[in-house]
Amino acid sequence: MDNRILLFLATILSGFALIKVPLADSFLESVSPVTNILGILTVLVFSLVLIYKGVKGLFSK
Repeated sequence: MDNRILLFLATILSGFALIKVPLADSFLESVSPVTNILGILTVLVFSLVLIYKGVKGLFSK
């Protein structure tokens, strides 16, 4: 198995963690919208990369 695929999956999990991190009642509450946007973009981009690699691998054989 390609190690990059595992890295992409770990990055997607990190994106979900950024979306779900509770920042209320802390000094980081003001950056909460930024972490949500960054998490959503991370999940979308790396999910699309995995879909692309899967389709590419499916049709290359």
